[in-house]
Amino acid sequence: MRLDYLTIFPDFFAPLELSLPGKAAASGLLDLGVHDLRRWAHDRHRTVDDTPYGGGAGMVMKPEPWGEAFAEVLSAGSDTGERSTIVFTTPSGERFDQRLAEELSTREHLVFACGRYEGIDQRVIDHAREIAEVREISLGDYVLNGGEVAALAVTEAVVRLLPGFMGNAASLVEESHAEGGLLEYPVYTKPRSWEGRDVPDVLLSGDHGAIARWRHAEAVRRTAERRPDLLTPSVLDDGTPIVRAVPGDAGELLTLQRACWVQEAIANDMLDIPALHESLDDVRAWLGEWDTYVVRRAGRLVAAVRGRLEGSAGDRWDIGRIMVAPDLQGSGLGRVLLEHIQAVAPPAATSYVLFTGAASARNQRMYKKAGFRLRTDLPAPPGAVVLTKRRER
Repeated sequence: MRLDYLTIFPDFFAPLELSLPGKAAASGLLDLGVHDLRRWAHDRHRTVDDTPYGGGAGMVMKPEPWGEAFAEVLSAGSDTGERSTIVFTTPSGERFDQRLAEELSTREHLVFACGRYEGIDQRVIDHAREIAEVREISLGDYVLNGGEVAALAVTEAVVRLLPGFMGNAASLVEESHAEGGLLEYPVYTKPRSWEGRDVPDVLLSGDHGAIARWRHAEAVRRTAERRPDLLTPSVLDDGTPIVRAVPGDAGELLTLQRACWVQEAIANDMLDIPALHESLDDVRAWLGEWDTYVVRRAGRLVAAVRGRLEGSAGDRWDIGRIMVAPDLQGSGLGRVLLEHIQAVAPPAATSYVLFTGAASARNQRMYKKAGFRLRTDLPAPPGAVVLTKRRER
């Protein structure tokens, strides 16, 4: 990948020579070019800005130096057959995130146009769109003195995704904003105890399945606390959202659970169903252990579903407690909840598993229609059957 930077402060980009980017450039993985925009200003003062038409505070960057700079820098890329993307770092651009970093990492040639003052003459951006792909990118909802800091941030996020850049590629999967969109779970190293604070016992257990479940739960908890906007809810056809359950939902979940499992008890002619005998404290406890989602209509909790990673390798997504209020059963809510809980399974999940009553014909029909298959070879709770499904990538 080739990266070029157009700026009036070339020294800003000295950090490109450090750490992994510097090593990648030295090895030939990256080709870096930093260019002083004043090279293409031809008056005695090498002027790159002027007062804005229409009046107003500040100065605007002139179009002529930019036009000449693009002509030279892009032609250098075209000589090697590279397709160029010009990145304008600006507070009025689209917000930068991991998905955009992944997209830009597929490009062959990025040219960063680092504006200053009140910005770059709009005609420069319009012209750039005629000669290359253009992306206007903002780091966030705040203003910097210039585009150089933003260009460095975008560069680091993008180039670390290039094949061969990271020594351990697995670290890209587990970090914040990677596949699954959650913030990264807390990490620990030696010593085991420091300043009266201990490493969580589960990380010392050697139980990889339990560790995977803990890490996913912590990632969800951290995301819910710090960036709830990342937990985008699914929406039913009528606009009703499917949202993550909170501890305060426990009482209504208990009521819904008993209503649903009375029906299961009748259908299967048995009362020895765990969900029928759980207390409010039991529901509160499993709310802390399962990823649980609920649907509310007119302020009433009418449906729910839960899932969590199971198995020795932590790669099986266990789906349970698909519950729909009796007066809404048959409306398609159960099907939508089943789709949702599969969609939110963490990246580590390679298969889905659930169980239902052996005589619950309607439930079994829904699960089979969704691609689940009966597994008579797997152990099931008394009076129940197990169904599984491979996860499609």
